[in-house]
Amino acid sequence: MPIFGAVDIGANSVRLKIAKLVRSRLVVLHEDREVTRLGEGVFRTGVLDPEAMANAVRVLRRFHRATQNYGAERVRVVATSALRDAQNASAFTEWVFAATGWRIEVITGLEEGRLIHIGVLANTRLGATRMLLIDLGGGSCELTVSSQGQIERIYSLPLGAVRLTRDFLANDPPKRQELGQLRDFIREEIGRVREKLLRKRISQTVATSGTPAALSEAWAAEQGSATTTVPRAGLQRLTKRISKLSLEQRRAVVGIGPRRAEIITAGAAVFSELLTELDLPSFRYLPYGLRDGLLAQMAADYDSGAGLRQRIASERENSLMHLSRHYQVDARYAERIRVHCERLFKSLQAVHCLPPEYQTWLDAAAALHETGSFINRAGRHRHTWYVIAHSELFGYTQQQRRIIAAIARFVGKSRPSDDSPAVRVVPAADRLLIPRAVMLLRLARAMEQGRRGAVHDMKVRANDQEVKFTLVTRAGGAELEMWALNKEKAMFREIFNRELLCVEA
Repeated sequence: MPIFGAVDIGANSVRLKIAKLVRSRLVVLHEDREVTRLGEGVFRTGVLDPEAMANAVRVLRRFHRATQNYGAERVRVVATSALRDAQNASAFTEWVFAATGWRIEVITGLEEGRLIHIGVLANTRLGATRMLLIDLGGGSCELTVSSQGQIERIYSLPLGAVRLTRDFLANDPPKRQELGQLRDFIREEIGRVREKLLRKRISQTVATSGTPAALSEAWAAEQGSATTTVPRAGLQRLTKRISKLSLEQRRAVVGIGPRRAEIITAGAAVFSELLTELDLPSFRYLPYGLRDGLLAQMAADYDSGAGLRQRIASERENSLMHLSRHYQVDARYAERIRVHCERLFKSLQAVHCLPPEYQTWLDAAAALHETGSFINRAGRHRHTWYVIAHSELFGYTQQQRRIIAAIARFVGKSRPSDDSPAVRVVPAADRLLIPRAVMLLRLARAMEQGRRGAVHDMKVRANDQEVKFTLVTRAGGAELEMWALNKEKAMFREIFNRELLCVEA
């Protein structure tokens, strides 16, 4: 029963959730949260404030002790808009590493939206209809459209509650002119995606994070009920009332609380304008978020029986296909390379000794290894590395994208080495493994040298001295493919310390 920890470093607060995987289900063991306002200085000056950094590191030390006390086997620590925008983000990440040993993943707005979507689906049954998921953080607002549990589109807008409060609301209570400018800016940002979202015909709207939690609780208290659904007209009245209150008065409103009161006016304005501009009748608050998505992702990676594993695999596949179509990759050719890679990975396990997750990364590299040709045939392998390493691939972390990119990078004349830029940016342990995965991809490409599917199947025999491939070929043979495989013999010997023999059946 593995135990996982998920840490979300947001612009407004830092959150922790620890859960145990029991019979393919996550059981929450511990939760913690503290408001740190890490993004406040970023939105004002472009850099993280030293005092806010120190406060966040103090909280993360506490979180680190909690993960150790509960025996968490794996902890993922991610940061969102504040670190995406901060000029001195590396100073903070290095400080956190020195204090806790944790490596922070700074994720994009799209990956943030994807993980929150997974967190919601892992804990509800809302995937059957077309849904709009709104997550309003301190620095950004993610709008995720999904249907039948599959993401159709994610939009990330700079409409975070902390960001907007610092940019527009200088007085307490805010002046009418400030509120007008705030609403105008929100409408302008929503206007960039309004028509696209209206065409989606949303059937239900759900919201996560602290702002909708406060708004739904305030609305429920006002109505004397326990509802978590807030109608548009009610939200508009609540937003208007809140905007007229001073900070002390807002703190007294049921559901808002002392720290949320500082940013609730801007957050309520965003929700009010979203429901109005997108013609949405209401939103329903759900107490799930980024941490739940991180935990669900870790559970799916660990346990084949975890409920979201198939959905996450589908998201990854859709993302690969979208990127390959964008860069006009020959889909049939790439699919044959993927099939060869799968066969090689399974039949040569005793030779390459790669961890199981490398099969997924090798498959992605096989699907995308020709993307660089779209940019320019000259230097195409370097272009491929750049495209993969810097593209948004759902379901893959930044480090995983770099590993995939490095595998795809060395299918030409150059070979992977520790001093090559593509290899230097991956973890030290993976630098030893990448050449083995590269070799498998090169062998797969060699079997498709003529790009005509000449190799139908293969049989593999391996011992301590040699590996023998017996190729099952189609009519016409595979002379070109045999030539290409023989060219790989020297590199194969160097990596696996075995001779490579190739014959046709």
